Amino acid sequence: MKKSFKTLLAAAFILVGATALAGELKVGATPVPHAELLNLVKEDLKTEGVDLKVVEFTDYVTPNLALAEGELDANFFQHFPYLEKFSNERGLNLVSAGKVHVEPLGVFSQKIKDIKDLPNKATIAIPSDPSNGGRALILLHNNGIIKLNDPTNLYVTEFDIVENPKKLKFKPIEAAQLPRVLPDVEAAVINGNYALEAGFSPVEDSLLLEGAESPYANIIAVKSGDESKEDIQKLLKALQSKKVSDYIGANYKGGVVPAF
Repeated sequence: MKKSFKTLLAAAFILVGATALAGELKVGATPVPHAELLNLVKEDLKTEGVDLKVVEFTDYVTPNLALAEGELDANFFQHFPYLEKFSNERGLNLVSAGKVHVEPLGVFSQKIKDIKDLPNKATIAIPSDPSNGGRALILLHNNGIIKLNDPTNLYVTEFDIVENPKKLKFKPIEAAQLPRVLPDVEAAVINGNYALEAGFSPVEDSLLLEGAESPYANIIAVKSGDESKEDIQKLLKALQSKKVSDYIGANYKGGVVPAF
């Protein structure tokens, strides 16, 4: 009888261990604001039976490769145009599970205080990836700095510029490095998360800033077919909560805007 009880007890421990393991959700994220928001909801998810593990990355390439290879269950660092372009170019089957926030792209400078003071033949650093590079050029088009042949094309390049009255030069730089090149250029168009990490207030320090209507909402990305999984839906619900919305409003001063 004792042996039978011990056997049942051991089986129970195995079952509990298997359940805990099944509830682990590994999500890749860049530090600000993505990892911060994930850590904010970690305890809430635990009460829902989800053990959230946040894996931090500092680039825009590795998190999607890790997701495609099954090293992650999801990632949280990018907007949909970037995911779409990256997945098509690499032959990856990744999709969006839902939107969380927008990080307005901004123009920053250490050399001028007003965009009107941008000198002729100035060099502007822009993100080197196609979706964010196009996004930077669209921001400049929308503010009358340049004119594009089709500003609705999210993947425009320098070759799509039809008017450039100041004869500006554009220097593609890996997005994470843009704050570091500010001393070497007249201005740089920097993604909101990297601007925040560099200590900038996008609202107060930028010369130009995207509006909240930006189509570049940051998303939870997963492998195709995983978007309806229970743990992913719990994660999305936690991130689309009033708690997260209030935290964004209190901590990022317009540098992050809820998209739900």
